Amino acid sequence: MEDYQETSANEEQSAVAEETSYKQQETAKTDETAIETEKAADVTETVIDTEKPADTVAGTEVEEPVFETKEETENKIERTAKRAGVSNASIPVDQFDWDKLGDEDLYESNKVEIEEKYNQTLSKVAENEVVEGTIAAITKREVIVNIGYKSEGVISIAEFRYNPDLKVGDKIEVYVETAEDKYGQLVLSHKQARALRSWDRVNEALENDEIIKGYIKCRTKGGMIVDVFGIEAFLPGSQIDVKPIRDYDMFVDKTMEFKVVKINQEFRNVVVSHKALIEAEIEAQKKEIISHLEKGQVLEGIVKNITSYGVFIDLGGVDGLIHITDLSWGRVTHPEEIVTLDQKVNVVILDFDNDKKRIALGIKQLTPHPWDSLDPNIKIGDKIKGKVVVMADYGAFVEISPGVEGLIHVSEMSWSQHLRSAQDFMKVGDEVEAVILTIDRDERKMSLGIKQLKADPWINIEEKYAVGTNHVAKVRNFTNFGIFVEIEEGVDGLIHISDLSWTKKIKHPAEFTQIGSTIDVQVLEIDKENRRLSLGHKQLEENPWDVFESLFTVESIHEGTITEINDKGALISMSYGVEGFAPVRGLKKQDGTTAKADERLPFKVIEFSKAAKKIIVSHTRTFEDELKETEAKEKAANENSTKNAIKKVQSSIEKTTLGDVEALAALKDEMTENQGK
Repeated sequence: MEDYQETSANEEQSAVAEETSYKQQETAKTDETAIETEKAADVTETVIDTEKPADTVAGTEVEEPVFETKEETENKIERTAKRAGVSNASIPVDQFDWDKLGDEDLYESNKVEIEEKYNQTLSKVAENEVVEGTIAAITKREVIVNIGYKSEGVISIAEFRYNPDLKVGDKIEVYVETAEDKYGQLVLSHKQARALRSWDRVNEALENDEIIKGYIKCRTKGGMIVDVFGIEAFLPGSQIDVKPIRDYDMFVDKTMEFKVVKINQEFRNVVVSHKALIEAEIEAQKKEIISHLEKGQVLEGIVKNITSYGVFIDLGGVDGLIHITDLSWGRVTHPEEIVTLDQKVNVVILDFDNDKKRIALGIKQLTPHPWDSLDPNIKIGDKIKGKVVVMADYGAFVEISPGVEGLIHVSEMSWSQHLRSAQDFMKVGDEVEAVILTIDRDERKMSLGIKQLKADPWINIEEKYAVGTNHVAKVRNFTNFGIFVEIEEGVDGLIHISDLSWTKKIKHPAEFTQIGSTIDVQVLEIDKENRRLSLGHKQLEENPWDVFESLFTVESIHEGTITEINDKGALISMSYGVEGFAPVRGLKKQDGTTAKADERLPFKVIEFSKAAKKIIVSHTRTFEDELKETEAKEKAANENSTKNAIKKVQSSIEKTTLGDVEALAALKDEMTENQGK
């Protein structure tokens, strides 16, 4: 706008200079008033027609100003002079009285009255208020707005990005920032006007279910940011369109129509939706399409979306789902193996729900089932080859031909009876050979086995693993009562915990061996019906208890080490690997203390049981019995001494006389003294 004012001023100066030169060549004289009128007219000669609107397309420049001819200027001066009551004669410029210019009455009536009438044609504008204006012109950078004031306002076109359809003549709201700046220009803002009324407008749009326009500014997490009435509203990605959006960036810098769907008054958050505008139309379209659907009908559709569980097909306004199991008669890991996005495919309608607007589609149903073309000569017992397509803990599915599969149960993979997973035998992609165990063409099911490719090891079990024979087995599993071992695949046996050692008391098999290791066994018993062998390990050695019976006799004393102590007593490790048990009362030492673990002490055998393989020992008895024996010997010696003394007395009595009384008393005292000792 400043460029526009500067151009007008320059043109006016050029017109004045040209007219002055022309007047100096005039020979006729005119009075001072005419000259003044002429000068006034020269200043206003150049007129720019600003009322004519520019092109209605944004970006077209304002039309060039129109200049009056010299003849038109003279006529205007003459009319002005006549109104002032002077002749058309001109006077020299040097004689012109410029001080009187403006003193003449140029108005045919009262000047005040004319000013009042002129002011009535203008709008009263108050600053810091929102008023309505009309688009007068549009340029590449600016929009000129007429609000009925003495001058027009200029607004940057950037404030109208949300409305690309803006045109001359449109009514808009503007905010009056300044009625007249230092250049005399009216300063307006459309952005501020929108901001002042934006919250009210947004709430009105929600209440009235109004369709509004918004400018998509940028992407954000989960959606887009939209400028609505100057407010930044959130457009969720799911509310942009009814179709899945692959490229969100394509919507940036676009203006679209929206509906306000949610407002948080506390945080002043606004959520808008474009999808809501087209859902009603689509729902009506869906009802129309579904009303003409029939089961078994074949239609053409376009792949709209691919998920891990199926494919959504656009049938021309309504979507249908092809489940992954209905894409092919064969196994499909992911739908992308069969179809691609935007691909045109033929589908058959399997089922549909009028209420829920759901349509189930299929592709594989367009071709015959592979079981119908399966070789009719295939029977139970035949060997076939296939590829493992699916693995499960309970078995493996083998594809014999596309769409024809058989199940190998884990129990049919090995003759072994212990629990194992199917992954221990094969994996997806393996080419395997199997034997047909069952086949049901009506149910389209088949069971297979691979262990049948080998002979059953239990057929001649009595010959191969006769009772009393020794073998090497592999430890497979532990229980509290024994060890499960495998002599060969399919031949399992149990070693009872009591058959592990002749001498040691084993509480758990883990104390004796470990899983995965080998162990020597002897077959004790065969249970062919339950396919189990009873095995032993200690039977490989001679029973040492036949020898121990003569070594660990009752009352015999042996050195031993305390290995474990509990509430009832202690385990004693003795020679030849024998373990004995000492009760708590048998752990008391001679000094009155109790024996502790890892102490090596002498123990006396107080009980021996060959059948129960049990030896009871006691350390306390070793010194208590010795003390008792010493006391018994002393008592016996005393008794013998007393007997001898009595005999001596009796013998003396027979020979004594009254004179020997004193000797007899002395003997009595001696006997009494001996008894006291």
